[in-house]
Amino acid sequence: MTATEGSTAPDFSLQDQHGTTVALSELRGNWAIVYFYPKDDTPGCTAESCSFRDSHEAFIDAGAKVVGISSDSVESHKAFAEKYNLPFTLLTDTGGAVRKQWGVGRTLGVIPGRVTYVIDPEGVIRRRFSSQFAPKKHIDEALAVIAGASA
Repeated sequence: MTATEGSTAPDFSLQDQHGTTVALSELRGNWAIVYFYPKDDTPGCTAESCSFRDSHEAFIDAGAKVVGISSDSVESHKAFAEKYNLPFTLLTDTGGAVRKQWGVGRTLGVIPGRVTYVIDPEGVIRRRFSSQFAPKKHIDEALAVIAGASA
């Protein structure tokens, strides 16, 4: 099952940066922004994550929770979150099973894809966008989807 617009987001359970298991289904009732990114502490991923951090209050005000997913370890996520004061959850998808389940491919066959999903409070994917080379664009697009749904 891939994660496509209009479908129910596939559930998963992964460990966060504190070693706590988090299931996507726990976020039901709120908007959820799930963004897959290639690697902690790399230039594009840092820019993307820091942009989500800088807009975190806007997401909270919109009733949304932000979750980042990469194949990095719990320890790597913890260091990344602490280094950049990231106030949201980072999940460890070691081996890429969730990435594969959601249909997030690789760029040039090598780099794990950068894909963001906007999921409504009922668990339905309202928007999927991919942009390996414009990581900051995801934040504005995600906020626009929520704002449009609320209007």
